[in-house]
Amino acid sequence: MESKIIDNYESVTLHQSLLISKLFTVHYFEYMNDFSFPGEAHNFWEFLCVDKGEVDVVAGSRSLSLKKDEIIFHKPNEFHTVRSNGRVAPNVVVISFECTSPSMDFFKDRILTIGEAERSLIAQIIMEARQLFSCPLDDPYLKKMELAENPPFGCSQMIQLHLEQLLIQLIRRHTASRQEKKQPSTLKQKSDGDLYERIMNYLDQNLYTQITIEQICKDNLVGRSQLQKLFRERNGCGIIDYFSHMKIDAAKQLIRNQSLNFTQIADTMGYTSVHYFSRQFKKVTGMTPSEYSSSIKKLSEEPQFRR
Repeated sequence: MESKIIDNYESVTLHQSLLISKLFTVHYFEYMNDFSFPGEAHNFWEFLCVDKGEVDVVAGSRSLSLKKDEIIFHKPNEFHTVRSNGRVAPNVVVISFECTSPSMDFFKDRILTIGEAERSLIAQIIMEARQLFSCPLDDPYLKKMELAENPPFGCSQMIQLHLEQLLIQLIRRHTASRQEKKQPSTLKQKSDGDLYERIMNYLDQNLYTQITIEQICKDNLVGRSQLQKLFRERNGCGIIDYFSHMKIDAAKQLIRNQSLNFTQIADTMGYTSVHYFSRQFKKVTGMTPSEYSSSIKKLSEEPQFRR
């Protein structure tokens, strides 16, 4: 850092430890359980983070398996491939960018695990990218991201800032001393965090059943207004809407696993009929289960084989 005195005020030149100079792609993929990408190499960085399920990855001479919340960085000019393992249909985030900062050496040949803070930053990058680009984020063969006509103010800069923060946070967390204490939180923050985690575990355990908000409140000894406020603050919707999205996300993964038909999936997820399941699926996704299955299979094909 450099200091300079101007009219008795001393300025400090801010040093940039990491600078993202270009963005190439931002993708969120829902792969079929038999998807396979043939591989590529390019002269910029790319990371792949598993949001759900598992994937097999080739990075240079290494063959690796990644599970939920694991992230791998491919350095410039490293050949890499990704494929589903044939059992579990995965959801993955892939972001490629240019960064020539020496600090990027930290990520070479590494597989890291993300936490809640990093997961939140990735979600914000995806949210901003959906507004910045007019093209879909789920085409694995897309080479150029088309900009939207009127994206929100500062959209591209927000992606840059979130991405730089993500990288800095990963370096800090994985190089920090184990003796370093966490930042103290207020009792309310801890209480809300504990309650939210407990409710999320409860929803996971009851994912394959139908539950009401009254049942959730009773089983977790929490008031209805407190519960709704907590979920609206964290997710922007009520708990039943959030639970409906969780169920449909699980159903989408079952569809991509290709081991059950729609009637069996409806039964597995606790829906009273396949027709009710189809209506709920379309309400959440805008597509019927059949339309979703067809669209995901189409995305698995290389462009020259698409109709």
